[in-house]
Amino acid sequence: MPTLNTYLIEDSAVIREHLIATLEELAPVRVLGSASDEASALQWLAAPDHAVDLVLIDLFLAGGSGLGVLRALSNLPQRPVLVVLSNFVSPDMRRHCLSLGAVRVFDKSSEVEALLDYCAELAAGQVSESSPA
Repeated sequence: MPTLNTYLIEDSAVIREHLIATLEELAPVRVLGSASDEASALQWLAAPDHAVDLVLIDLFLAGGSGLGVLRALSNLPQRPVLVVLSNFVSPDMRRHCLSLGAVRVFDKSSEVEALLDYCAELAAGQVSESSPA
């Protein structure tokens, strides 16, 4: 199974380290980089040699927001798959994230297993980035 080159945007260092370990151990994911704020994430992702398949985005960041990241990345011609992973996922927020270009929205506190399954399906080509959430 191919590995998804992934970028993680998460403000909590503890959660970031735990997610990287979990994703790389239990899903076909290789985390190439991470950021805790919107500006750093967008700067890294804008570099031509930093192409990734998947971007995992928390909504509340140390600076800026995941919504700002979604807005900025929606204009990229070769956009990676954008997935939101947050503790603050209400039905309205889920719809808003999807309207900004996220293809999936997962609740960090209860849907990590579903995220792992989604990553495996995406790597295996069993879902497209435009599949409904």
